[in-house]
Amino acid sequence: MKVSTSAIRTGRPATLTLIATATLAACGANTDPALLARVDAVFADYASPDGPGCSVGVIRDGRLVHATGYGTANLDHGIPNGPATIHRIGSVSKQFTAAAIALLGIRCDLDLDAPVRDYISEFPDYSDPPTIRHLVHHTSGVRDYIVLMSLAGNRSEDFYTNQEVLDAINSQRELNFTPGSEFLYSNSGYFLLGEIVARVSGQSLREFAETEFFEPLGMARTHFHDDHNEIVPDRAIGYAPTGDGDGGSEGDGKAFRINVTTLDMVGDGGIFTSVEEWAAWDRNLTDGTVGGPEWVALMHQRGVLNSSDTIPYAFGIAHGEHRGLATVGHGGAWVGYRAGMSRYPETGHSFVALCNRSQIDPMALIASTAEIYLEDRMEPLAEDAEAEAEADAPAETAGEGDAPQDPPGRDIPNRTRYAGSFHSPELNATYRILEEAGAGLALHAGRLEPLTLRAGAEGDGVLVAERGLTLRFSEAAGGRFQSLMVDAGRVRNLRFTRVGDR
Repeated sequence: MKVSTSAIRTGRPATLTLIATATLAACGANTDPALLARVDAVFADYASPDGPGCSVGVIRDGRLVHATGYGTANLDHGIPNGPATIHRIGSVSKQFTAAAIALLGIRCDLDLDAPVRDYISEFPDYSDPPTIRHLVHHTSGVRDYIVLMSLAGNRSEDFYTNQEVLDAINSQRELNFTPGSEFLYSNSGYFLLGEIVARVSGQSLREFAETEFFEPLGMARTHFHDDHNEIVPDRAIGYAPTGDGDGGSEGDGKAFRINVTTLDMVGDGGIFTSVEEWAAWDRNLTDGTVGGPEWVALMHQRGVLNSSDTIPYAFGIAHGEHRGLATVGHGGAWVGYRAGMSRYPETGHSFVALCNRSQIDPMALIASTAEIYLEDRMEPLAEDAEAEAEADAPAETAGEGDAPQDPPGRDIPNRTRYAGSFHSPELNATYRILEEAGAGLALHAGRLEPLTLRAGAEGDGVLVAERGLTLRFSEAAGGRFQSLMVDAGRVRNLRFTRVGDR
């Protein structure tokens, strides 16, 4: 199923559809059937009316020149995806939070190089304090709250509040690294930026963004979704495959399950928008209708490490390159939603895909779409480039919900050294490592399913588990390890101390 040019939405008058079609034509929409057929082919796997898919837009010089939808926005009611469908866009939202921070910085309402603690007084008093600019560029070293909440034993479907997230961040006593020394993506940074916007402006992040950006730009339905109970007309539902074990197939109602969230955190994510409204935001990133030229320049300013090395990440958007053309973009992945946007400043083109199926890589799809529109401007594709891209794909396209590969199975000698209970004050959580009959050691944490532990490749005293966990044990006494440190990607060196032998 494909809905083109203007979305046919429930209750949307036909006259609006005709007006939208005429507007696109007036703006120079490309209606070349051969070109559009090639775009359709890129999204062919997601065009079935029996499955979720994407809303897609092509923008040239700030104007939407092609907009269409593939697949279904709501499988319960058979409502198709289209350009007006409202999608959750995950981490693509970060640029809106950064935009608010940049605007406050330009107005001298805050100092980008001031410590975070100047604006959040309860933030930890680190000896080398991270600044607002460090948060923007993911160079702060602040541990990722999504990983922290999972490590504390919360499942993806569990509910927790904004205050609980803030408390978890403020309970940390160490950073992942010295601020400014490296880049490591952290959702905590952008959650804190949203909190800073609220404390400086006296408005919630949602209210500030609506007043300063969305209303002036005519983005009437775009918003930070800070109340999961709020009704959103024309919303796409997020979906995930049910898995091979359920025997489902598209069309029988069992191939997908609803995959949404009850969490109300915004800043690191939370924007709801449509392809139709995205064009106004894309245009503002060039002309600065809101913010002006200084704001546009700041949004594109890359981070600089302590070593003086420049990183690709700017203000919620990242610089890159695609077959000889400079790009600026960002991807997003949260529950059953996937999103991607990529701008090609040298050509004036931008591409956006907002999807409601978890097993979609929108950045790859819009890259393929860009090659259709810009092939005469791009460098030739090297003969071995396609094979290299396929080899790199798993690492490049893995979403937040994708499980890492299981660690290799290795026998753990002298298991009693590890068994027992270990507590982390920073997480306010206790891990129990128990010997399971016939299954070796297992890690029990909160409401999570037990994780099987295996010996790590680094040698004695190191265990590994699913979810990318590495446990490093030390301080043996009485034949048992007395402490451990957990590394989990975006959280490093989280300390636990033995509190019992069972």
